[in-house]
Amino acid sequence: MAAAITANWAFVAARRGRRQWGGTIPLSCSLSSSSCSGQPNTRKLVLYSKPGCCLCDGLKEKLQAAFSLSGPDSLQNVTLQVRDITTNPEWEKAYQYEIPVLAKENADGKEEILPRLSPRLSVEIIQKKLLAAFS
Repeated sequence: MAAAITANWAFVAARRGRRQWGGTIPLSCSLSSSSCSGQPNTRKLVLYSKPGCCLCDGLKEKLQAAFSLSGPDSLQNVTLQVRDITTNPEWEKAYQYEIPVLAKENADGKEEILPRLSPRLSVEIIQKKLLAAFS
């Protein structure tokens, strides 16, 4: 299992090419913390992606911004696991023409594919759509 790291470091490192694709990014953590393990009621999003996918990179940046919004509608205890489809033949076959694909993990551990988020959506709308997906 990939180690949890702060959202800020993960995105900076990924842009600089220092981090391999894949891993868990606790987007609701404060930027100064090194881990959010042990948080109760953690909800999980999975982003199927691959290196060099500009749509995937754009969605990750929008997700980071959506999770950093505060207020009554803020997303709490949500982690994002980025999965590189090139590391698993089943993922590659299923998603090679569809990435980025965002899924949520249900209470029973099964994944539910979420509707595609348009790159034109505002960060606030993305936040609301994710809240609705978890309600």
